[in-house]
Amino acid sequence: MKRLVLFVLFHVASALTSLQAQCPMCKTALTSNRDMNGKSEATVGNGINKGILFLLATPYVLVGTAGFFYYQNFKKKKAQRG
Repeated sequence: MKRLVLFVLFHVASALTSLQAQCPMCKTALTSNRDMNGKSEATVGNGINKGILFLLATPYVLVGTAGFFYYQNFKKKKAQRG
């Protein structure tokens, strides 16, 4: 179990280095809208960033939910055995 946790932590840490990457279309939309018309608000940029965060969080929520139910089931079976 300790190896699995270390394996997952290593891969999560190595994936963090590439989080700054964006597709060229998203990057162009974000940079062109940042200083448009002298406004400091970037409405398109905020929407794209929120969408990216939503897409990033979805797999973690699904895996976390499945892991929680697996843990609860494991705990229940262990209590029934002894």
